[in-house]
Amino acid sequence: MKVIYSVVAPIYNEIENLPELYRRVKEVMDSSGETWELVLVDDGSTDGSTEKIRELAQVDKTVRPVIFARNFGHQVAITAGWDYSRGDAIIIIDADLQDPPETMLELAKKWKEGYEVVYAVRAEREGESWFKKFTAAMFYRLIYSITDVKIPVDTGDFRLMDRKVVNVLKQMNERHRFPRGMSAWVGFRQIGVTYKRAARVAGVTKYPFSKMLKLALNAITGFSYFPLQVATYFGFFSAGVSIFAIPLVIYMRMTGSGAFFGQATTLIAVLFLGGVQLISLGILGEYIGRLYDEAKGRPLYIVRDAPEEQ
Repeated sequence: MKVIYSVVAPIYNEIENLPELYRRVKEVMDSSGETWELVLVDDGSTDGSTEKIRELAQVDKTVRPVIFARNFGHQVAITAGWDYSRGDAIIIIDADLQDPPETMLELAKKWKEGYEVVYAVRAEREGESWFKKFTAAMFYRLIYSITDVKIPVDTGDFRLMDRKVVNVLKQMNERHRFPRGMSAWVGFRQIGVTYKRAARVAGVTKYPFSKMLKLALNAITGFSYFPLQVATYFGFFSAGVSIFAIPLVIYMRMTGSGAFFGQATTLIAVLFLGGVQLISLGILGEYIGRLYDEAKGRPLYIVRDAPEEQ
């Protein structure tokens, strides 16, 4: 059977949201009149989501369960969704229903107009604290300004991609993944569709500040050399201060000024340079650690149970 749309939803402890996710996705996709499938990637859930996914798959053959052997992370679950999807167009959507399934028809409309990547732009964000909104806005604008690839601001993983785009993404096997950056990097014809992001239907967010920080680090180190350049700038700045400070200190000592006698100035200079060196080493360590992970060549994920047909 030829599948037109593959809807991919990573699942991690979303037992309360799964029935409503399935109902709304089915209602929307049935209304399109096209063939479709729902790929539910269970990312090592422990709340009964795994069993619920299997129940849905037994009742409805359009549901395709992909069950991980353990938790590998949201970004890797998206990758598995790409690997197991069969559609001509692949839609990534979160299971918490903050991304309304009804918006998928708008994404599909743009795809039919010839666009190969249609990303959803968050015009409003309901049910989130001012801190979450502020840090999210800063995150997107920081990534946009310092990365080599211009990733659209206020966009998450909610998007539709043509099969040819996904086939290219499947060749990108880096371990520290940032799918929204990867889909921007590959190019093709892209366009955004604005939508109102709803509040989470049930459960708690799976992306606390610590995970957002890690995601930002993956985005920056995966698509920019800016942190390495910052270390270089610090080095030039320190050298520049030294070049101007040395003759100044010599002059003031020769004129008898007591401003630079004692150890305070030396200690301040040593602490400043030591801090710059440690920061630089930490940045280098992040990049080297990622090279080490890539060199090990381990699989991105391990599947315990999945459809045989891919």
